[in-house]
Amino acid sequence: MKRWLPFVGIGMLAALAGISLWLAGRHATPIAPQPGPVDATPAAIQSAQFVDGDGKPRTLAMFSGKVLVVNFWATWCTPCREEMPGFVKLQSRWQDRGVQFVGLAQDDPAKVAAFSRELGINYPLWLGEAEVMALSRRLGNRLGVLPHTVLLDGQGRVIESRIGVYSESVLDSRLAAITGK
Repeated sequence: MKRWLPFVGIGMLAALAGISLWLAGRHATPIAPQPGPVDATPAAIQSAQFVDGDGKPRTLAMFSGKVLVVNFWATWCTPCREEMPGFVKLQSRWQDRGVQFVGLAQDDPAKVAAFSRELGINYPLWLGEAEVMALSRRLGNRLGVLPHTVLLDGQGRVIESRIGVYSESVLDSRLAAITGK
């Protein structure tokens, strides 16, 4: 039995180390993939074609002169659901200060409409086919991860591209810094 005693001690230490790492990892903030370079001109961004819930064609150019928060999302995306109530609050808070939110999805129109009603979305949710994710990739989301949020200045130039949940408080501070308001 004495021959096994060192192995038991080593096994217990290894188990404790594993449990410690597991507990530490549970509370760690996951690292979102970093956006890549932007491969789209302001004109290309503003002229990209989408449709609204009624099937009418829309482009981001209709919000020229405003700071845009463009959010790529999907109805099945849990992190998207997590961040969107904060976007609703921020749209209300910032709409009179030259900021406009727009959600872009490659999704089923009926699901998007139901989702919008369920969460009380107060900003446009537009749809597109492959062009939605193609634009997301051109705006730095090389892996096609959702959610992906891009901040554009009034001329359609990219200010920031972020992959993963954009918290209400961080985005609120960022909008204040961008607009000076």
